[in-house]
Amino acid sequence: MCFAHRPLAILLTVALAAATPAAADTTARLKDVVSMQGFDALPLMGYGLVVGLNKTGDRRQTIFSTQSLANMLQQMGVAVQANQVRVENVAAVLVTTSLPVYARPGVRLDVTASSIGDARSLQGGTLLATALRGPDGQVYALAQGPLSIGGFGGGAGGNSVQVNHLTVGRVPSGAMVQQGSGATMPAAAVLPLSLHDPDFATASRVAAVINADLGDGKARVLDPGTVTVEVPTQYQQALPELMARLEALSVASDPPARVVINERSGTIVVGANVRIAAAAVAHGNLSVRISTRFEVSQPNALARTGDTVVVPNTNVDVREGTARLVSLEEGTTLDAVVRALNTLGATPRDIIAIMQALKAAGSLHAEIVII
Repeated sequence: MCFAHRPLAILLTVALAAATPAAADTTARLKDVVSMQGFDALPLMGYGLVVGLNKTGDRRQTIFSTQSLANMLQQMGVAVQANQVRVENVAAVLVTTSLPVYARPGVRLDVTASSIGDARSLQGGTLLATALRGPDGQVYALAQGPLSIGGFGGGAGGNSVQVNHLTVGRVPSGAMVQQGSGATMPAAAVLPLSLHDPDFATASRVAAVINADLGDGKARVLDPGTVTVEVPTQYQQALPELMARLEALSVASDPPARVVINERSGTIVVGANVRIAAAAVAHGNLSVRISTRFEVSQPNALARTGDTVVVPNTNVDVREGTARLVSLEEGTTLDAVVRALNTLGATPRDIIAIMQALKAAGSLHAEIVII
């Protein structure tokens, strides 16, 4: 049994005022808004095996997973030829993460494992010890542990059900740092700070807060993403103490209007500053249900010829959603539109499609981020 889904027929009318409410400011610590410039996380990647799958692993078409399994078994004293391995509970994956700039040995990191073969699902699998290397080829961390995929799947006899994406999983705190990047705090007269989200208003507020604490003229804005701080004399050999003092300061940030979408899990996060202009949207559901039932066909009892065979009987059921009209008051924000769609029974996939269409039409005043 399988399902297909595409938009067709719910009618939604949105009437909004041309002027939108003022963006809401949020108060945050300086450490959550800026970081020292020039110290970035190091991307790490490794090749590994996921074992313990319920016959949903790589099949004969993926030869490198069986070769890796044979090599691993040989290192453990089990001699086996790769072309003689017949398993379906192993999947080859690429493991990725980022090493924080000041991470030291013993720190644990979350890792993501993505299938690179023809495995159908990583559900219930365990990642074997995997060396994570940086761009320079050195091993910085080792990853191992059970996978969490945020969904499930199952089925038999030609019928199956799947919830969310099953070939990518995460291992929370699954990697242990073996060596750090070697970064140290520099001794400098001017300290450049980078904003996590470049913005003129936020950069100006950051400089004002630092000047109020250290004295006028100590901080100034170079561009939307950079604020420079003149290091006081007493801190020129003790930058960690200066950063500890600055990180505790509170600043009123102006977060960007942003909609974050995770299509693998159907997760949608709408920021508080998201607004939409006047728009009329048509969207709906058309579901196609295909079910297969296997029947046995056999010859008559007295027939001299003929074979008993299994014949699939396939039924196709098409259902179309009913059109509905929803009217929203002026000044409506996108989160109110989402609530209205949820009242109608719209799925996260429907809401994702509507927001992307609004963005393409120029009616959604926000950035769409797909993760």
